[in-house]
Amino acid sequence: MITTVIFDLDDTLYDELDFCRSGFRAAARHISNLSDAPDAEAVSAVLWQCFITGDCGSTFNAALTELGIPYDDHLIGALVEIYRTHLPTLTLPPESRAVLDDLKSRYTLGLLTDGFLPTQRLKVQALGIEHDFQAIVYTEELGREFWKPSPRGFEVLLQRLQARPEETAYIADNETKDFIAPNRLGMATVQVRRPGGLYRQPSPLPEAAPRLKIDEIAALVGVLATL
Repeated sequence: MITTVIFDLDDTLYDELDFCRSGFRAAARHISNLSDAPDAEAVSAVLWQCFITGDCGSTFNAALTELGIPYDDHLIGALVEIYRTHLPTLTLPPESRAVLDDLKSRYTLGLLTDGFLPTQRLKVQALGIEHDFQAIVYTEELGREFWKPSPRGFEVLLQRLQARPEETAYIADNETKDFIAPNRLGMATVQVRRPGGLYRQPSPLPEAAPRLKIDEIAALVGVLATL
């Protein structure tokens, strides 16, 4: 019987692309203040096009080159910092809000998320979900080496929630890293395959496969009742 449900954050409870859009808009406002730069809306459009068609790790470089704006490592670093530390404009999808409201009256809820600590905290703040969980573990606080697929974050969260793995379900999206540790710990694993998810590619590793897959988070309530 499942008594505890642990959620991943990005592309599980909301579309991570929404954060990306928000971050590029914040960076665009900074770029638009540079000499001879277009307005923020035009810059934002170029950033987004470079992001969705090129190497995500070099979006700022590619966009500034296309815009004809000279740049150096200092400017790129400043834009990355703005992207990571801006207060994002995010809205929790109604179906995620309904699921959390339904589950928190019947299960103990936790949140486990990788990523740069200020960024992840700001996402939780913007989504207004901090009080939906009895415990939140930001793996960055434990150390970069404890990002998933490390089991450490799961172990810490289970301890804080006073939960046993065999009575816990983990809900996430990324098959390449999310399910390896909880599978080994004996947790039930459920993959949410959001249509716009950034990490939908399957893993070749058998131990990385989730126990169950759902195409919308609204189906989670019924799925948990069967576990």
